[in-house]
Amino acid sequence: MGEVTHQQAELMLRLYDLRRETRLRQARTWFVESFSAATPEEMLQKYPKGTEEITNVRMVVSYWEMAAGIVNRGLIDDELFFESNGEAWVVWEKIRHLAASMRATYKNPTMFVHLEAVAKRLEEWRERRAPGSNEAMRKMFAQMRDQKAGS
Repeated sequence: MGEVTHQQAELMLRLYDLRRETRLRQARTWFVESFSAATPEEMLQKYPKGTEEITNVRMVVSYWEMAAGIVNRGLIDDELFFESNGEAWVVWEKIRHLAASMRATYKNPTMFVHLEAVAKRLEEWRERRAPGSNEAMRKMFAQMRDQKAGS
């Protein structure tokens, strides 16, 4: 376990306060329950500019990219962050297959790099503590996706 400072704890609480903001909470709920796109083109087709859905995507992904950037800079201890922020991994899981093509499309190789790095470390951390849990979560998400597609 890493050494945690009062500043790190305060920053964690501030990130938590931001997550509780009503509009971001709504966006997070929609993103986890409803967002699905196989390509950037499909994403723009399903969630066009100016819609509430694309606003939700941008809010959620940019929030977690920002939070991950804070962690990647060492301003919050990894373990402290990982213990209560598994949602960052969930967000990455939902966009990771889009990352390379979006980076190419927007000519921005740094797009999502903080979220990707944190999600990778979080996954490794979780696997050490609970072997098989990442795969179990992926299976659960696939089942939920399949059920939603079947409805």
